[in-house]
Amino acid sequence: MPLLRQIRADFDAGTIVMYQAFGPAIADAALAAGRFVAPFSFTRMTWIKPSLLWLMHRSNWARKSAQERILAVRITRAGWEQALSQAVLTAPVPAIHGSAAAWNTAFDAASVHVQWDPERSARGAALNHYSIQVGVGRALIRAYAEQWIVGLADLTPTVHKIDALIRAGQAAKAQRLLPPERPYPLDAATARRIQADAA
Repeated sequence: MPLLRQIRADFDAGTIVMYQAFGPAIADAALAAGRFVAPFSFTRMTWIKPSLLWLMHRSNWARKSAQERILAVRITRAGWEQALSQAVLTAPVPAIHGSAAAWNTAFDAASVHVQWDPERSARGAALNHYSIQVGVGRALIRAYAEQWIVGLADLTPTVHKIDALIRAGQAAKAQRLLPPERPYPLDAATARRIQADAA
């Protein structure tokens, strides 16, 4: 049984895959350039997620407006871990932050935000464990877009196929098309900072 709060992701020795949903203009420009370029916004927080199914729940399988394109963004593990090392949770935890006021100050100054939301099944049902969402703020967004990314892939056709299989009652076939997501190792300090359970 999965731990309550554990990062599960598709990763190798040096990289990890994040998923993001965009409108066609942003996705097409990014895929052509091999990195994020305008009209991608460098002035607001961008949220990255290692769980494809959570993003499918959020984007309604790429059917929501401005979320019609699903990108797999492969970034360096060094960049990912840099982000986590600077993250502040989106809700106060007294054992970490002390007072709510101290958390509020830290949250407002943070370059990265972390939120845990219920993981989702292929049919969108909330599961009894959580998935991490990481907001990369303006202080790091250039590094994310221009230094951490090592590859971009358009997963839109694949997610449409998975969705069609699920709707047709072919869950086993759909499952085989999902990316492999396994527990991601964290050092103790980072795990405590983001309230992740040790693997």
